[in-house]
Amino acid sequence: MSIVIEHLSKRFGAFAALDDIQLEVKQGELLALLGPSGSGKTTLLRIIAGLEHADAGRVLFDGEDAAGLSVQARRAGFVFQHYALFRHLNVADNIAFGLRVRRGAERWPEARIRARVEELLSLVQLEGLGGRYPAQLSGGQRQRVALARALAIEPRVLLLDEPFGALDAQVRRDLRRWLRELHDRTGLTTLFVTHDQEEALELADRVAILNGGKLEQLGTPAAVYDQPASPFIYGFVGEVNRLPAQWQAGRLHAEGKPVPTELAGVGQGAAHLYVRPEDLRVSDEATGWPARVVAEQRSGPRLRVRAVLEQSQSPVEVELPASNDGAFPVGARLHVAPARAGWFPAG
Repeated sequence: MSIVIEHLSKRFGAFAALDDIQLEVKQGELLALLGPSGSGKTTLLRIIAGLEHADAGRVLFDGEDAAGLSVQARRAGFVFQHYALFRHLNVADNIAFGLRVRRGAERWPEARIRARVEELLSLVQLEGLGGRYPAQLSGGQRQRVALARALAIEPRVLLLDEPFGALDAQVRRDLRRWLRELHDRTGLTTLFVTHDQEEALELADRVAILNGGKLEQLGTPAAVYDQPASPFIYGFVGEVNRLPAQWQAGRLHAEGKPVPTELAGVGQGAAHLYVRPEDLRVSDEATGWPARVVAEQRSGPRLRVRAVLEQSQSPVEVELPASNDGAFPVGARLHVAPARAGWFPAG
């Protein structure tokens, strides 16, 4: 199912949670709604599900205005951050709940419900655990039960609100891989809310980045990381060094030297140069900016060198292979230059 968001707005008193959002979710796509707390991502997800009502705009399911559809008629499977499982029901009954509350002709025979539960237990790799209760499961297992319950109603779209936020790092990584595989098997149109940039970039086909109720950028994980549309996105998606710069005779200069990389567009006057730590290279004196090392930190296969540029006294971080460990002691002088960079006007 495709979803089209047209000029959607929502206010809570004086607070604008969503401001004229326009977005298209493609059939079978896995889309991440990424942004800081208060950016509007959960509000947008709840409006799509029918749990909140917009003040203006429309949500279209396969071209049909969803305003006239009840929550049940939308057939959106919703997974909450903290699972929202029924503690007094076992795993099988939790999964079957959405099917058993149906009435009339929509109610399935009990044998069909049981068969669906067994199918889903296998799908989420919880075979044999149908008789356990939520308190007897790990956090990762409870999240799988919540996903199975959302899938039980045969939804047209799957909506997940911070699905891994309550789990530890290793379990989150494992479940991310599992969710991507599950999505590829089911082919369901899926939207998930997250404030974790790594999670969005690893899982999603495309990423919609919200900030202050507005959609700042929509694109593939590679596009939003490599071609940020605003200074906010540069700083929010990944890490970045921001340096003062100046346009002179059609070239951008920083630290008293022209930037030795191709940059999109030409500007005038003051600017800010944005360079990711992995794009800042140790170079020779002729092309590089002089700096002094203030710290270095080893993190697995990477070495993070923190330095201060001598001219502007701007702090920078340089990411290097761990084989350089010990090569840049505190106080050492080195030269760095960007292999790739972006810029935005100052102000």
